[in-house]
Amino acid sequence: MGQSMPKRWITAGLLGALLMGTVPADWNTITVFAASDNAYVTTVKEVQQEMAEGLGARKTSMTIKYKGNTKNLENLLKKAINGALDSDPYTKYIVDRYTYSWRGTSGSAKINLSVTYRENAEQSAYVTNRVSGILKDIISPGMNDHEKVKAIHDFVVQNLKYDEGLKKYTAYEGLRTGEAVCQGYTLLTYKLLEGAGINNLIVEGTAGGQLHAWNLVELEKKWYHLDTTWDDPISAPREQISYAYYLRTDEQMRQDHQWISKYPAASSLYRETLSTLVNKGGAQSTGYKKLQKQLGYHLYDPSAAVSSSAGLQTKVRQELQSGGLTVTVRYSGTEQELLQDLESLYDLSASLDNIQYLSKPLEGTEDLRVEIHWETR
Repeated sequence: MGQSMPKRWITAGLLGALLMGTVPADWNTITVFAASDNAYVTTVKEVQQEMAEGLGARKTSMTIKYKGNTKNLENLLKKAINGALDSDPYTKYIVDRYTYSWRGTSGSAKINLSVTYRENAEQSAYVTNRVSGILKDIISPGMNDHEKVKAIHDFVVQNLKYDEGLKKYTAYEGLRTGEAVCQGYTLLTYKLLEGAGINNLIVEGTAGGQLHAWNLVELEKKWYHLDTTWDDPISAPREQISYAYYLRTDEQMRQDHQWISKYPAASSLYRETLSTLVNKGGAQSTGYKKLQKQLGYHLYDPSAAVSSSAGLQTKVRQELQSGGLTVTVRYSGTEQELLQDLESLYDLSASLDNIQYLSKPLEGTEDLRVEIHWETR
């Protein structure tokens, strides 16, 4: 005897939730999609593969012919859809919603899947093309993976602005308009890392009490969290790049980020990883030393600490001589002592103007990490 199943309406993506549809009163006479000429599939894996191929091609509707016991077909479909989405994280997070239904007998069924995307095939192709061009611009011959990750992080932070209207979710919208929410930042970061040959995942969780997404990056068999959204403060100037959420451990990230799903463990301090690479020497040692300086890890050398106005002046003077407008220092002292010593910087040059600073504890020490910014007349 024939049987039918109601449609299942599902909203996918970061803000996903399961919504159950109602069964039409005239369900028994409803017209189903015409079957394609493809062969029957018989396993979860085969159903998943067909769905994954359709999703990858951004098909808005798919018909799959299934042969086998349909008693547990509902569970099979759920596994197949989830597997298809998980097989391509980028596609998973641009699927807005999908519906599925099936009709058939106890031994076969015709499965219909309809999908709505936040990014269509043409837009995804645009992203792929732009990513290829961007990588050619920001990745230099001879760069190692550590340098590539930093170049990609810096590009995203400098070229995207957070969409305070909360309407732009995709990498396409980010590239076309320069604005996106965290999902757009994460998707663009994912595509750039993938294009550079660097394995990475998308982490779904919360931060600051809000739903949030960021990346998990693998470097030399070690995993690190990377949050390009939170490294791009809304009020910061375009040229200012933060590394507060750059290649972090689980412990560091859990200070203000939470997640429930299981992801590869991130347990290695990146500054220690770089230190080990520097100490190995070799042709890449100079590049790793440069990364240490750019990321502020040189501050962990005890000799880098300053504790007086003279020490601050020396650091700022060195940057002024090279035309710089910012410096990061390790300061041994209280916040009040820092304020007094910062005032002395105006004595360095009559052209020095609008001095600003940002201080926070230097992780793992009793000192302060101080970013000093200024303008020149």
